[in-house]
Amino acid sequence: MVILMTGNGSSTRDEILTMLKLNKRMTVTEMANQLQITEMAVRRHLNTLEKDRYVETVLVRQAMGRPLNIYQLSEAGEELFPRNYKKFVLDFIADIEELCGKEMVETLFERRKNRMKEALQKKLNDKPFEERVEELARIQKENGYMAEIEKNEDGSFQLSEHNCPIALVANKYKAACHQELELFKEVLGTDNIERFACLSDGDAACQYRIKK
Repeated sequence: MVILMTGNGSSTRDEILTMLKLNKRMTVTEMANQLQITEMAVRRHLNTLEKDRYVETVLVRQAMGRPLNIYQLSEAGEELFPRNYKKFVLDFIADIEELCGKEMVETLFERRKNRMKEALQKKLNDKPFEERVEELARIQKENGYMAEIEKNEDGSFQLSEHNCPIALVANKYKAACHQELELFKEVLGTDNIERFACLSDGDAACQYRIKK
């Protein structure tokens, strides 16, 4: 059994998550029977797991009777289980570099930047500069960068990102950091952006000074 959230032994919630991982989809009755606890107790744990966004409900209609609530792991729930995709990505990029050269790796990061730019422009293009900066910070926060924005007395902005979701890649391939800077310049419509701190350099955050 995979121990997911507790340090000392397995909790009932861990067992529910593991059952859903093994069985893909289950009803409350099936979980209660397997755990040998009441359905009310199972629902209580499921409510917490749904609130934490580890579990989601699928409504299945039946030929007769009421629709049935089926529970399954959410994307966040799946992420609780061990995965090795980060090392896979690093190995994959290293193979591309060996086979096709460093320029191809840089091209890959540029293509990623262009995809992100296209998505961001749909949300930012019609906004004034200050609103674009604030919206960019909000989107980066939603994407896991723990972003914060501050307005300086001179009218410039300081964007701080305290987390990097692709840190393992960025630590090895600086092209990722370079393309993020280029992305910000392009979607905000200004070349006057300076990155003066970077997580991949050992700083506490990636920090940008942004001027119109």
